Amino acid sequence: MSRTYKATGINLKTQALGESDKIVTILTREFGLIRAVAPGARKHNSSLGGRSGMFVVNELLIAKGRSLDKITQAQTLKTYPGLAKDLGKLAASQYLAEIVLCEALSEQPQEELYDLFNEHLHRLEMVSSANPSGVLAHLAHGVFHLLALAGLTPQVQICCLSQYPLKPDFTDPNWQVGFSIPAGGTVSLEARERLRKEGQREINNQFPMPNAPYPLSPEGAPPSPMPNTQTVVVHRQEITGISCCLGAIELALLQHLSQPEIRQIDGAKDHHWLSVEQTLRQYAQYQLGRPIRSATLIDSYFAANHDATV
Repeated sequence: MSRTYKATGINLKTQALGESDKIVTILTREFGLIRAVAPGARKHNSSLGGRSGMFVVNELLIAKGRSLDKITQAQTLKTYPGLAKDLGKLAASQYLAEIVLCEALSEQPQEELYDLFNEHLHRLEMVSSANPSGVLAHLAHGVFHLLALAGLTPQVQICCLSQYPLKPDFTDPNWQVGFSIPAGGTVSLEARERLRKEGQREINNQFPMPNAPYPLSPEGAPPSPMPNTQTVVVHRQEITGISCCLGAIELALLQHLSQPEIRQIDGAKDHHWLSVEQTLRQYAQYQLGRPIRSATLIDSYFAANHDATV
């Protein structure tokens, strides 16, 4: 078996190794996620210096090693210079990269994930820097598509309890729908309240009121004792917890994220996209079982941007 192999990949993560090397985590088309040493990449004028940077796409020749493989040649195919020039775009790109790192498999082709990630990086790079909500929209779009590819899509078209379709009511400014992370998506507040009342009636039927009279007994017989309420077990459907509530515009934005292109919704503002992103963030963190660290950069960036425009 050959001790070298070729791969086309995009750099997702780097870390220093020794005095001058780097360890690069790369998503490749052919072999999925790999970690390889870029020898001398931190030296001045190293040929691997720029090629080992974040979000650089290279054609690689890699030598197998006992613990870590080693990059012996790299030819750059594509870069995303526009991402590094805008803090919001860079933070959004790192955010998506964290999700990719959680989803990617090793030693298996990852063509769909590779193509999807590159496509969303390209879209982020093309967003106007004067349009912060565009960065949020494309970030939310990318997160939704990455979750969908992993089979983790949140349910946003129907109620998770009733299974009935949900349609935003734009005529009522107070209209809301719940989003339940444990249930896996949107929940009609009316359906949840109906379930809660049905569950309460079931409890009331099985547990007598504290001041209820003893049951009538045949004449001359002692009253029948009240049941031991401590031993009564009630079997009922758990009431789904609501993680957050969304308005009509926010639900409409979520429902359109499954489409190939972002669709504009009349009246959608920055705060609507922030709410959508934060909802998807909490859901993704729950599904992936880990926090998205780059999300704090998104929070800081848009908080500062909001303060500057107020």
